[in-house]
Amino acid sequence: METLFYDRDAAVAYARRWALSRNPAYYDFSELGGDCTNFASQCIYAGAGVMNYTPVFGWYYLSSADRTASWTGVEFLYDFLIGNTAEGPFAREVSAEEALPGDVVQLGTRSGDFYHTPVITAIEPQILVAAHSYDVLDRPLSTYNFSRVRFLHIEGVRAPTLQTEDFMV
Repeated sequence: METLFYDRDAAVAYARRWALSRNPAYYDFSELGGDCTNFASQCIYAGAGVMNYTPVFGWYYLSSADRTASWTGVEFLYDFLIGNTAEGPFAREVSAEEALPGDVVQLGTRSGDFYHTPVITAIEPQILVAAHSYDVLDRPLSTYNFSRVRFLHIEGVRAPTLQTEDFMV
């Protein structure tokens, strides 16, 4: 397994391009519980370029009916990113001071139920985010009403190592 660079600029560029509209390559889950984590996954994929096609516990989207829960579910995305030791992006939970553009934020209730996944588009002079469901671009994180917050710093991406024999005919 080879560890690749996570392209934060590509993730943020994708967020800026699609924050206020929808990429027709992906289903809009706004009417089915929200589109925020679907959008965050699209942004992460723009910066990672690698999905994890492991059934149930991976992280991928082929269609609205053929995807993992981690692609569209707040808690499932957290579990995948924090626990991923296989192909695809991986992350660790960090403080607000360690978060960077292209990382994701998850907002939660006092009881610890996390319900929203915006993408960080800028960090100065304050943390700005893009998100779907209630579409926003460069909204200050401080304007959201939440009791708990966690920042997921994408550390890198794992991809299969190509072998020389893979290119032989």
